[in-house]
Amino acid sequence: MKVILNFIYASSGEKTGIVKKFEQFENRELETVRQHQIDYPMFTVSIWLYLLHNCEKDLCGILYFIDPKEMYSTPAVFLNEEGYVHIQMHLMRGDDLAVKTSFSLPLKQWFRLDLSFKGGQIEVSSVGKNLKRHHHQSFIFREDFYYDDTAGYFVLGGSGYVNGIEAFFGPVKYYRLNVLETEQISNTLHDKETVEQIELYYERCMDIQEIVNEYRRVVKQGEKAQRNRFCENYYLKLIHKYGEKSKCDAFMWGKELREKYHTLFKLLKETDFSAPDVLEDGSDTVLEVGQRIFEKVSKGLSRTDGLSNMGSSVSLLVESSCCGYHKASYFLAVIFETGLGVSVDRTKGLLYSLVGAQGNERLAVMNLGYKHYQGINNYPLDLELSYAYYSNIAIKTSLDQHTIKGEQAFVETIRLMDDELLKAQTKENGDVFMWLKHEATRGNAAAQQRLAQMLFWGQQGVAKNPEAAIEWYAKGAIETEDPVLIYDYAIVLFKGQGVKKNTKLALELMKKAAAKGLPQAVNGLGWYYHNFKRDYRKAAEHWLVAEELGNPDASYNLGVLYLDGIYPGVPGRNQTVAAHYFYKAAQGGHIEGTLRCSLYYITGNMEDFPRDPEKAVIWAKHIAEKNGYLGHVIRKALNAYLELSWHEALLHYILAAETGIEVSQSNLAHICEERPDLARKYLATDCVWRYYNFSVSQVNAPSFAYLKMGDFYYYGYQNQSKDLELSMRMYAQAALEGDSQGFFNLALVIEEGNSIPSYILDHLEIDQALHSSGMSLLQELYYRCWNNSNQESISPCSLALLYFYMRVFWNNILQSTLIYFMGPFLLSILVAFAVTYFQSLSAHSSPGARAEPSSDELSSSGSSNEDATRLIQQDESTFSNDLAQQESNPQNPLVTS
Repeated sequence: MKVILNFIYASSGEKTGIVKKFEQFENRELETVRQHQIDYPMFTVSIWLYLLHNCEKDLCGILYFIDPKEMYSTPAVFLNEEGYVHIQMHLMRGDDLAVKTSFSLPLKQWFRLDLSFKGGQIEVSSVGKNLKRHHHQSFIFREDFYYDDTAGYFVLGGSGYVNGIEAFFGPVKYYRLNVLETEQISNTLHDKETVEQIELYYERCMDIQEIVNEYRRVVKQGEKAQRNRFCENYYLKLIHKYGEKSKCDAFMWGKELREKYHTLFKLLKETDFSAPDVLEDGSDTVLEVGQRIFEKVSKGLSRTDGLSNMGSSVSLLVESSCCGYHKASYFLAVIFETGLGVSVDRTKGLLYSLVGAQGNERLAVMNLGYKHYQGINNYPLDLELSYAYYSNIAIKTSLDQHTIKGEQAFVETIRLMDDELLKAQTKENGDVFMWLKHEATRGNAAAQQRLAQMLFWGQQGVAKNPEAAIEWYAKGAIETEDPVLIYDYAIVLFKGQGVKKNTKLALELMKKAAAKGLPQAVNGLGWYYHNFKRDYRKAAEHWLVAEELGNPDASYNLGVLYLDGIYPGVPGRNQTVAAHYFYKAAQGGHIEGTLRCSLYYITGNMEDFPRDPEKAVIWAKHIAEKNGYLGHVIRKALNAYLELSWHEALLHYILAAETGIEVSQSNLAHICEERPDLARKYLATDCVWRYYNFSVSQVNAPSFAYLKMGDFYYYGYQNQSKDLELSMRMYAQAALEGDSQGFFNLALVIEEGNSIPSYILDHLEIDQALHSSGMSLLQELYYRCWNNSNQESISPCSLALLYFYMRVFWNNILQSTLIYFMGPFLLSILVAFAVTYFQSLSAHSSPGARAEPSSDELSSSGSSNEDATRLIQQDESTFSNDLAQQESNPQNPLVTS
């Protein structure tokens, strides 16, 4: 028996799902049996489901097998639009046959779907929570099925080939080589509390949605009656058009219900049900009410003492969530999981994480992906499940970056401990922005480019304003000979974003930029010939040149030509060569290239990409963390911090930190250190410990986080016990990151009489044979400390190294008669050195403060393109074809699709 899934999975109906691959049996006898059953398969699959809707269109994936040729194989189980189960099998003769059950699957109740396969026979059963069979049906085929469960991979839910079902998956078990009756299957719903919470949630939400829909129906009926009675009255039409919104004052609901949902009824009275964009079924109305409730709560929580009202906000957030506005669901998940203003409730935290993820709330999906990747907070470590969530948001990230609307911002790595970056944050009326605008108006190309980037992506605290950005790109392209500005404006004209499409002028500008040697412009010409002229030969020629110039988009586009089988002079598709180009594009930071490679790693279907679920997760996570909606939350947190709005900063940094964003985790820990009173009052969890601990578990953790955790383990932190070995591991990791303090702390550990484990020394690449004695090891650590610090000034490391050498020297002369002559001389040198050192400290030290840049700083930074853009790391981005929509980035604001 194999466990495909052992924890609840929220399937949102997207083209992502859980990928599982099975290897051959290690037992030789079992493997022999399996191979004999390829033409006469015998196996059973048992799946728990809580189905929310039938398939919206055609078929939706439940469980299916994909072979090495990326084709459906045995079995392929789908849900259709009527709720029936569609089962497709691959026959030995090579074709496929499909059957459909005569019974439909129930909605909004837990049930188990059992399927057993024996030769050419299929048994399908649905079982309720009480394990009693509801339906059963048999299918008999005249031919046997072909089934090799090691030649390909299973998918649970959606994939690139089909949308998944909208449901919650419970435990899924696969019995290899065994045909079992329903009574013999051992697959129960073990997490009964969460299972019941999901049922109760949707029951409650049905009541709330019914109130909204019924309220809307009553108002619409009143409007209709009024129109029928006075249809020819011109003045009544004017009143209807310009007067008050339609509302219902005569409540048909009881007093108890009105009091229970007081805010809901109040918002319903304020809602305009006659708006033309409201659908007939009222679905938009329900969502709009949910959004209004959420905005009301969010505004209240962002006030000066907002978090003190958390208790009363929770019930309103529940109502918002029930109306389908799942930002509220994620708020609730974080509130209950961290104990933000309420008691910690892990079950409710999990419930709202699942509900939010099922509703496609991006932060909720990332939260689940992160928790399963790390295996923290009672979430089991499950890389395939983590990948299902992360790949969902990674795909959306690419699409989101092509949508200039919505609450998005460029994801920037800004640490609250970095005063220089904090000083660079500005707004439309800030000194930095005003100076850039002044320089841009004077024709400074670097200033025009930076200003346009800030406005287009919403960087450095500037509100996102694509229309204003396009004006600066146009001005720069016309007034200067800067190839990047010319290229950017060419893209604007090609896509017609903010301006009228002008393909002729766009092509002229693109050629001009390409003639100046701009790699992305050469790639853009290839895109033009591919999409406008269908001239694949010219497209390939330009992409080959651009790739030689290091453009990752060109690498990806060449891969697409090979994948589609349209590369000039090469017959047929070549997935191997295509994968090579995709990998090269991924190495250059290309979003779609990275996504394709992550898929190769999770499926293991490509020879050059052996299955590696952890690498697949890391690559998908990397792309997901560029999502603009997440960037918007991080930006709100940073702005609140800069404005000293502590409650709002704490709230939004927690929302970002729980998705697994390292910079938000370490920033949140810093805030909790800076304002311990705030953390103690509103957080039930130990904020500093939790988020520094989360930070050091990340691939890209900063060295100061390792040092913090090292100190916590060394000295003990509140209710956390001391752990010397863990402390040394943290210091060693900081040292490996190039932080001199890590080496310094390790040396102090030795100074205090402790020894460093050999595996840590090996990790630091310290030869134990050469440094067997304590003094030799101390010398090596102090030397590395000095070597990794600023050698041009006096530092603790240089002083420590000097002191070490003096101790060695002193110990040597203590054993010599020279001590009578050298003692007074050395003492006088030490005194003179100490006096000089402390005088220099007094002259140069001054307390740091957060401040706006001075006019001198602005003047000096405006002289070059490098200075104007030095604070934000830029990624190059260029045209891609229809299948190669590229990664958005600050240097090139628009991409083709």
